[in-house]
Amino acid sequence: MRFLRRQGTLCRTCALATFRDMQAATLVQGWWGPLSVVITPITLLINLGALSTIRRLPEPVAPGPRPPLDPGKPVFKRPEGILALIPLGLFALAVLAMPVLLVIGLLAGPSDGGGDSDNATTPLTAGSCARNDADWPDQKLRAVDCGSPDAGLRVLAPQNGTCAPGDYIAYPEYSADGATSLCLRPVKNQ
Repeated sequence: MRFLRRQGTLCRTCALATFRDMQAATLVQGWWGPLSVVITPITLLINLGALSTIRRLPEPVAPGPRPPLDPGKPVFKRPEGILALIPLGLFALAVLAMPVLLVIGLLAGPSDGGGDSDNATTPLTAGSCARNDADWPDQKLRAVDCGSPDAGLRVLAPQNGTCAPGDYIAYPEYSADGATSLCLRPVKNQ
């Protein structure tokens, strides 16, 4: 990254030609660095301040020691300016996309797991069936239809606060209230 500045006593025509050449070069060469992606748009906007100063200069009235420079085509009618529309468009899209995505996220609200069975827990109730997708003693329980071949456990309410011998105890987070431990009796699949 580098910053270039041209100083000197220039007439309006020569200053405009210099501005257009430097602005076109910045539009093409200014993007090639990690920080340049952010700094180049700022530099382009700052350069517009120089352009307003150039436009306030009076027209040359008397010929100088040499003829004035040819200002050439405006910046966005040059090949460099047309090519620069790609990174400028991407930058504008990124700047505009952030608020739009933020608004969409706020309107959508918090995620409930949206079908991601790895993170979502379905509450278990007494009389339903479940499947453990982890190896015991780890628990990754999910509710399944009792007629399904995946049903490996019958969910039961504990009798007198305990489960029968051979039953597993489900973590409280799998109950509807998040505080009650339920009993899990293995189902014999036929």
